[in-house]
This record gives sequence, structure tokens and C-alpha cells, in this order.
Amino acid sequence: MTETATLPADDSRAKRNVLILVMAQAFLGSQMPLIFTIGGLAGQSLASNVCFATLPISLIVLGSMLSATPLSAIMQKYGRRTGFVVGTVGGALGGAVGAYGLYLSSFPIFLFGSLLTGVYMSAQGFFRFAAADTASEAFRPKAISYVMAGGLLSAIIGPQLVKVTSDSMVVPFLGAYIAVIAINVIGSLLFLFIDIPKPPVPSADAPKGRTRWELITSPRIAVSVICAMVAYALMNLVMTSTPLAVVGCGFEQNDAADVVTAHVLAMFVPSFFTGHLIAKFGVEKILATGILILGLAGAVALQGVELENFFIALILLGLGWNFGFIGATTMLAGAHTVEERGRMQGMNDVIVFGGVTVASLASGGLMNCSGGDAVTGWTSVNLAMAPFLMLAGGALIWLMFRPKEEMA
Repeated sequence: MTETATLPADDSRAKRNVLILVMAQAFLGSQMPLIFTIGGLAGQSLASNVCFATLPISLIVLGSMLSATPLSAIMQKYGRRTGFVVGTVGGALGGAVGAYGLYLSSFPIFLFGSLLTGVYMSAQGFFRFAAADTASEAFRPKAISYVMAGGLLSAIIGPQLVKVTSDSMVVPFLGAYIAVIAINVIGSLLFLFIDIPKPPVPSADAPKGRTRWELITSPRIAVSVICAMVAYALMNLVMTSTPLAVVGCGFEQNDAADVVTAHVLAMFVPSFFTGHLIAKFGVEKILATGILILGLAGAVALQGVELENFFIALILLGLGWNFGFIGATTMLAGAHTVEERGRMQGMNDVIVFGGVTVASLASGGLMNCSGGDAVTGWTSVNLAMAPFLMLAGGALIWLMFRPKEEMA
């Protein structure tokens, strides 16, 4: 079980690691839909200005962005297990500080807990990469798909935990954050059984690849980063406001949890066939389809605020995110070399999650401060999608009309 052992000839180790990562994605990952369901509602109850209701969600994303590079460096030096345990420590601390903030009715303390939760969110983002570490080339796509499948279970578990825990104590939502602590403490034990070797230390004369500026100014890379940022940011913009909108339009908190469940399922279910569609039709067409579906999600949301509108819009939002984000990630993966991978992926995460942070900040302001009621706020949130969809669509059209030799 040592992390420095040599790789086996078959995939027995990889299958064992995948099983552990699927369990981690399902159990540990359930804290993210749980927190995203109640974070804005809890923030709304604590903030002196309702415009800052979604600030807790923004701080989670910001924490994820800030911790991605340090976590990657920890994993590079000490192995995946150490990095994942650090992530669960951040998640447990985030839950504890968040619970303390709720107990004291302190919005600043609650926000600090959200920032710490971002450490776990960042670590979870490495699960799919870890699944591929010990897998053969033939098993690698299946390994990643299986780990993504764990997200389906977390999408069900998390919102159901909201129903059980959010009103279980006198202080609203306190029980949910105590549950988050337990999830991280128990879930961290899974990583005792993971068996992934440390990456080799590169030699001094190994190829260095392009600089960050050369990478980001490459047409194909630039467009993939823009599309990934737009897909993820718009998904977050709308999803963050959804519980506020559902409750604000007269429905129950449990209805909001069900809508979030449907949305997260739509984010992950297509992962089983998105890769096949990309192989058959090309990454540009799937990416364009994702952008169109995101636009359709906004259009459905603007048609009314009945519960079915929320369900259909959020399902389309999840599907559009899947096509858009996986398409952009696939495009990016084919546009840089192995030696450029760490540099490019780190830069990509900073840009993408920087955009997501801004979107989640804007979400609360648009939802609560752009009109006099929830319907007006929800309309503003969905109208805000339009210019960013045009940016991504325009960038993709620009790339597709460039000569092939200039697209790299």
C-alpha cells in the first residue's frame, strides 16, 4: 500500500483505487450539493444586506481557486493520499467554523468557514485525475467515468441530507453543518486504502514547454479556457440563486433541494456518453451544443416561475454545463504537451474559478437587489447569461473559421 511502489502490469490496483474514489465522490462529495442548497439561504438569514446572501457560495469557490495550486504541489511531492486528507481537513474545519458562525449568528465567521470549505472542493476536483494515475490506457476512460458516476450518488445524498438535517436543531441549518463535519471525518478514512504512487521527479534536462503567455495566447487554448469559464460561471450563477428563487416564489425548502438534485444529476449523467459524442461529432460541435443548451435553460427560466420551469431550466443548465465544460476540457487536453500540463491546468483553474467566483458574487446581487421581488431577481439572473453566451459562442465561431494550421 506504499505510495512509492512500482505499477502493476494489470489494472487490479487501478480498479481498487477507482472503487475507493467512487465511494469518496459519493460520500464526501455529498457535502457540496448539501452546502450549495442551503448556503445562500443561510447567508440570507445572517447577512445584514440581502445582496450578500450568496457570498458564502462565492467564498467556497474562491477558496477552491486559491487552494488548487498548493494542493497540486502537495500531491506532486507527497502523493494523492496526503492531498486528499488535507482536503477533508479543510472540509471538516469549514463545517465546524460554519456551524459556529450560525450558532453566534455571525456572518463573517460563517464566511470564513465557507472559505475553508473551498479546500475540500478543490481536492474533490482531483479525484478524476487520480482515477487515471494507475490505470492502463484502455481502462483510463472507464476509470474516470466510474468516478464521475459517484457524483450521481452525491447528487442524491446531499439534498436528502438537507431535508433531514437543516431543521433538526433550534438554530436553522446548524444540523446540516454538523453533518458536514461528520462526513469529512468519516470519509477521510477511505484514503487510508488508496494506493497511488507519487509522480516521478522530472530530470533537469527534461523539456519545459511553452511559457504561460505562449500557452494562453494559442487560439485553441484561449477559446477552450473562455468556453470552460463561461460554462462553469453561468452554471454557478444560476444554480446559486435557484434555492433563493424557489423559496422566494412560494415553494418549500424541500422543493429547492429536489430541484438541485435534478440539476446535479443532469450535470453528471451525460458524462457516460459525452466522450463518445465528442469522438463521433468533434469537440467543437459538442461544445457549441453545450452553449446552445445553456441558452435554452435561460429561455425556459424566463418563461415563468412554476415549479416545472425551475426543474426543466436546471436540468438543461446541468446538461449544458456537461457538454460545455467537458468539451472545453477535452479541447484543452489536446492543445498542450505533457510537460506543459501542470502549468496549463493550474492557469486554467485560476481563470475558470476566478470567473465562477465573480458569477457567484453577482448571483446574490442580481437575485436580491435588482428588483422588488424574487421573480424580478430571477429574471435578472437569467438575462445576465446572454452576453457571456455570446462571448463563448463568438470565440468558438472565430476558432472554427481559422485555418487549421493556425488553430493550435
